Amino acid sequence: MQMDFIVTLVVTFLWLVSTSAWAKALTDIKIATGHSIVKELAPCHSEGLMCHFGSVTGMGSLNVSVIFGFLNMILWGGNAWFVYKETNLHSPSNTSASHTQGGIPPPTGI
Repeated sequence: MQMDFIVTLVVTFLWLVSTSAWAKALTDIKIATGHSIVKELAPCHSEGLMCHFGSVTGMGSLNVSVIFGFLNMILWGGNAWFVYKETNLHSPSNTSASHTQGGIPPPTGI
């Protein structure tokens, strides 16, 4: 079970890293294709030519992919907790198993 726990932690970490990298790349794409691109185009600097920024294709679905990436990472992190509880690293409390009321043993079945 410890190997399952280690694999779950590794996958959780990889989801965090890959989703963060994708979020950073998406931000860079948005910056590179934003309004400032018009100023950088060489033909727009010639006289008699006026350039204006039209539009960029919507990136809503790309934003959703980043959100789902982070939600998936949270899901794997939650799963890691349950896998941890199944390992021998987690020791359950013994107070409920050995609990007696005033020295009298609990009653057996009828």
